[in-house]
Amino acid sequence: MSEHSDPSASTDQDAGLRRAEDEVVELASDLIRIDTTNTGDPATVVGERAAAEYVAEKLTEVGYEVTYVESGEQPGRANVIARLPGADPSRGGLLVHGHLDVVPADPSEWSVHPFSGAVQDGYVWGRGAVDMKDMVAMSLAVARRFKRDGIAPDRDIVFAFLADEEAGSFHGSQWLVDHRPELFEGCTEAISEVGGFSVTLKDGVRTYLVQTAEKGIRWLKLRVRARAGHGSMVHHDNAVTQLSEAVAKLGRHRFPIVLTDSVREFLDGVTELTGWDFPEDDIDGAVAKLGNLSRIVGATLRDTANPTMLTAGYKHNVIPSVAEAAVDCRILPGREEAFDRELAELLGPDVEREWVELPPVETRFEGAIVDRMSSSLLAEDPAATMLPYMMSGGTDGKAFSRLGMHCFGFAPLKLPAGLDFSALFHGVDERVPVEGLRFGVRVLDRFLREA
Repeated sequence: MSEHSDPSASTDQDAGLRRAEDEVVELASDLIRIDTTNTGDPATVVGERAAAEYVAEKLTEVGYEVTYVESGEQPGRANVIARLPGADPSRGGLLVHGHLDVVPADPSEWSVHPFSGAVQDGYVWGRGAVDMKDMVAMSLAVARRFKRDGIAPDRDIVFAFLADEEAGSFHGSQWLVDHRPELFEGCTEAISEVGGFSVTLKDGVRTYLVQTAEKGIRWLKLRVRARAGHGSMVHHDNAVTQLSEAVAKLGRHRFPIVLTDSVREFLDGVTELTGWDFPEDDIDGAVAKLGNLSRIVGATLRDTANPTMLTAGYKHNVIPSVAEAAVDCRILPGREEAFDRELAELLGPDVEREWVELPPVETRFEGAIVDRMSSSLLAEDPAATMLPYMMSGGTDGKAFSRLGMHCFGFAPLKLPAGLDFSALFHGVDERVPVEGLRFGVRVLDRFLREA
């Protein structure tokens, strides 16, 4: 990290950090107001272009050279990448990445309009507030602060603002890794979403969860073909009936509990902090003691296969020849082959299966980067502890791990003890605390300088 010998430098740096703290709220609100809804359907996707242009303008305004890339397969699926050279070019670079797209939101269900970016009651409200325009805003605020104030981090930092994460990253990180890997040359580690946030356990004990692993994603399509016919006839060979029975069987199935290294390390850490035990013969009941956090942790104890959509028929009195279902499968690291065998036994040979798959990823909770995360948190929250955890969903880390990067979820937020943070992801009235954003800027500022 570069240093100034001028005694006034410390005061200037403090002023620059305060400016970034003030700016992050405006950036988050502005980004939320840009509708980047990703339905996964090219006919209804809004696209990330406007948000990418906003980010590119904010970066070039302070002196960055940016690379703006669209995948070429769908107009408007835009990505922005900028590199900040570090003091030691021989060290591996750090990638800081965030996605610009969001899932759909129905305004009739919300207390405020989901694309209002309203700042009220101590929160910034709107779709993307926690998934993940909060981290985009924090990264952007710190990136601008570094350039404005002439701060050289210890190593190269690549900032990437990406498209299409909510539908598999095929026009964002996956496409960039396949077609433009040189943009991330030298990067050995990466940080992004769904980690670094605080949770409050027994007796006010607060810890910050760092995401070190992700379940694999398999978006499965089931299909049954049978004989079409008239709805008034006796019809034993009915595609809708066969598919419904298969989907119900799969949806009710409980996959076996498998405690991965990441989950064991998390549970051991909670035991050390709280004294709670997690006996394997009643792991579900023990995890329930974690309260709102049990929703996240419980989903990482086993594979899951949740039916999400059914499609069949075109008229009330016509028995269709084809029925289809969509199933969202999440698979633990190391369980891919076992999952396939179990799926085949459940569904049998008459149900066709096709899928899009993104594999599980897992990294170790150790090394200098983890030490820097801890010291950066402790500087802002002296009571802070950190624990690794596995995420039940997926991030752009799945793509960047293909380039050999060790990927972590570290988007630091100090949260109110009673906030059900996990329910806000893809939920109604998504919002992020203003003070959480300001806290995150301070932590990231210190972490990125020294990581």
